[in-house]
Amino acid sequence: MTASSPKSSKAGQQLWGGRFEGGLDPFFEAFNRSLPFDRRMVDEDLVGSIAWAEALGGAGVLSATEVKKLQKALTALRKTCRDEPQRIAEATDEDVHSFVERELGALVGSLAKKLHTGRSRNDQVATDLKLWMRTALGELDAAFHGLLGALVDLAERTADLPVPGYTHLQRAQPITAGHHALAYAEMLGRDRERLADCVRRMDACPLGSGAMAGTAFGVDRRALAKALGFRQPTRNSLDTVSDRDHVAETLFVCSLAMVHLSRLAEDWIFLGTHEARLVRFADAVATGSSLMPQKKNPDALELIRGKCGRIHGHLHALMMTMKGLPLAYDKDLQEDKEGLFDALDQTIACLKVARTVVETIEYDQERCRTAASQGYLNATDLADLLVQAGVPFRDAHERVGLAVRQAIAQGCELEDLPPAILQELVPELAGSLRRDLAVDKVLARRKVVGGTAPARVRAEVKAWRKRLG
Repeated sequence: MTASSPKSSKAGQQLWGGRFEGGLDPFFEAFNRSLPFDRRMVDEDLVGSIAWAEALGGAGVLSATEVKKLQKALTALRKTCRDEPQRIAEATDEDVHSFVERELGALVGSLAKKLHTGRSRNDQVATDLKLWMRTALGELDAAFHGLLGALVDLAERTADLPVPGYTHLQRAQPITAGHHALAYAEMLGRDRERLADCVRRMDACPLGSGAMAGTAFGVDRRALAKALGFRQPTRNSLDTVSDRDHVAETLFVCSLAMVHLSRLAEDWIFLGTHEARLVRFADAVATGSSLMPQKKNPDALELIRGKCGRIHGHLHALMMTMKGLPLAYDKDLQEDKEGLFDALDQTIACLKVARTVVETIEYDQERCRTAASQGYLNATDLADLLVQAGVPFRDAHERVGLAVRQAIAQGCELEDLPPAILQELVPELAGSLRRDLAVDKVLARRKVVGGTAPARVRAEVKAWRKRLG
């Protein structure tokens, strides 16, 4: 071994070392270590250990004095880890559990060796992860709430602003900008509901399941679950230590939410182009070019769009990890955390950045109104008006199509066609088209539930405010 090579560790220094005589290969030891990322759960590991000490006391494994001494030391270690984060960042232990046990031993001596009675790192890490996720998913929910509130505010500000609506990236019918904002509120609202479902299903405590067969000590798992804030204990130890459904569900929630954010980003990136110029981005969420002085790039939205693939990758990675695992625990499951941590970090960040974009976006009202009033976006309304005058829809559709062809040839809008052509194609309406096809009239007619009419948008804004509380 060269002087620069890492030294192999003695097997006896590990929590599992009794069975082993030789030392670990130093490169495998580094490969095997999870402390560089699972140290993020140190507070949860300590909280779980405090509750486990109480449970062992209730089962008669520890005396009341021992429980008190352990809990005091674990509480002190929580404070140390909060105040001195470099302590765990610089540690060389195998994982967060090994770090806690070593540090606890320095505080209470051999009593620390009793704490692991009846539990395994398998049920311990499953508990730590759920406890950590409970806090992280609360932060994710708050980020959803913040963005939803910003979209609702935008919808209220733009409830009567006409903009062109698109299908196939071709202008289709006029809508309101507020209706567009609420479309994304609906998407993200469903994401938030999925998150709530995930949190509900996750609400069962793994601790006390042991390595895979349960614990032989008379621990009150219901009391333990309650002490840790869970609704109930898990019901099958084999499933418990190998279950990562809650991780997969969370990654799916993040992935679908990122799809929705990416779609919003794509919409507004397009609407902000020089060709469209319907929206303007605030300086707070745009950057310039190092070469071209005139550039103002929508980097915030492009980064959101770009991070979508990264988060989808974490979901697919976990699904491929889980698909071939036999019961119960396998070390493959150590791969569950890095992707989860990153996905939650990035999704929360994207939701916060998107909120800033929404709060600072500006519509060019004059261009929006003009764009929504041109290009035959009112053709469907002309057909509808003919239907109301007694013309069968298919006939009305054909006649309006002919009118559009004539308007294109004349270089004018439908309502500006020469009177003779209007009299020939739409005699039932020839005298009222300019009034009835005006963009505000077109919007106002769509007042059904789910429609784009300003009155409907304001009603939906009111409903969303109640929903968001």
